[in-house]
Amino acid sequence: MRTERTLTESGEEIAGRGKRSVREALLTQLVEQIVSGELAEGSTLPNEADLTDRFNVSRTSLREAMQYLVALGMTRSRTRAGTIILPRENWNYLDPLVLDVMLSIGGDETFYTSLIDARQLLEPAAAAQAATNATARQLSRIAQAYEDMVDANSRDNEEWSRADLDFHTAIINASGNWVYRQFASAIRAALLASFRLTNRASQSHEQALEKHHAVLDAIRMREPQVARAAMETLIGVARAEITDALRLDKCK
Repeated sequence: MRTERTLTESGEEIAGRGKRSVREALLTQLVEQIVSGELAEGSTLPNEADLTDRFNVSRTSLREAMQYLVALGMTRSRTRAGTIILPRENWNYLDPLVLDVMLSIGGDETFYTSLIDARQLLEPAAAAQAATNATARQLSRIAQAYEDMVDANSRDNEEWSRADLDFHTAIINASGNWVYRQFASAIRAALLASFRLTNRASQSHEQALEKHHAVLDAIRMREPQVARAAMETLIGVARAEITDALRLDKCK
């Protein structure tokens, strides 16, 4: 009896996984087409029959995907009016799927500058709180991330970008503020993408290390206001680098 039940559960799990994969693949296609503009903001989606034929899926899978699009703030459904693509300001950019698609297609300037605006508000405050609240272990993690940046030897590589992400994440975690931590976790992929973008800009490896070290030193010395100011400077540099990097990308 135990073996039979296990086999049945395994079969159900496989079937369920198959249904999820169809729905998830469909949802990804729809999100990609909306983000890319292939399905334009303000436009009305084809009817259900046309969409099931177009994507070769069941009505159940289509309806589940459409419900998720509504939850993402990407569409609105009305009786007789159909399903309309909503403007971007309604979208949930922090949803992992939307974020992944945005990054794979290439976020526009507003996407990155909005991220910098949020960091400018959050990270200086987090650095100040880390200078007050960080434990010895948390200080060690910040210092280790900095050392990993030193070891990367160049800004234009993946090791630097990931070490940079670890440095900022360690400071946010050391702040002791759970809201900051949750926010950083939600936008981790976006942060890494922004670091990859800015790390291609012109500032030297040594200059970047100097500014990061100023933040580390202030936190280690338990100087909240100095840590805040040092992080403000660091984010200000990142803002300028994003502007430069986006301009270079447009020129390609």
